[in-house]
Amino acid sequence: MNHVLRDCIGKFVVVYFDDVLIYSKSLSDHVDHLRRVLIVLRENHLFANVDKCTFCVDNVIFLGFVVSKQGIQVDPEKIKAIQEWPIPTNVSEVRSFHGLANFYRRFVPNFSTLASPLNELVKKDVVFLWQEKHNLAFQELKQKLTQAPILALPDFNKTQELAYELCCYKVVTP
Repeated sequence: MNHVLRDCIGKFVVVYFDDVLIYSKSLSDHVDHLRRVLIVLRENHLFANVDKCTFCVDNVIFLGFVVSKQGIQVDPEKIKAIQEWPIPTNVSEVRSFHGLANFYRRFVPNFSTLASPLNELVKKDVVFLWQEKHNLAFQELKQKLTQAPILALPDFNKTQELAYELCCYKVVTP
């Protein structure tokens, strides 16, 4: 699919395996983009399943995200799953939770630091012992993920302010 739609990708199309997302700034652009994609699919003997298609909507659930003109956010169904996630009782359950949380890490500042107590539990040759620090990390990740912000692109027509911190490192070679 990437090869077939290569001229549209990054301009008004996102492809993930056989899922195609067409995005546009206006309805007239969207109709034009949709027409162009359907023509390319037809020319390559590919077909869209109409029952799985939605057209001209303001937001769509795509790959576990709600995508809209405001930005991207966590799918409400995933938020519900996170809220209902029970406290892990073994390494496999920690891995499952961590995998889901990690998928949405972009929504959680300092994700790696917050998740580090859980990472300790999944290391090789570590005995599983759920402690308060693990519970705190688990609960904080759940809270941050269920209250995740909408991530949006900056408005490049406005002045941007960049804050950064410089650190000095000394490299010594023998």
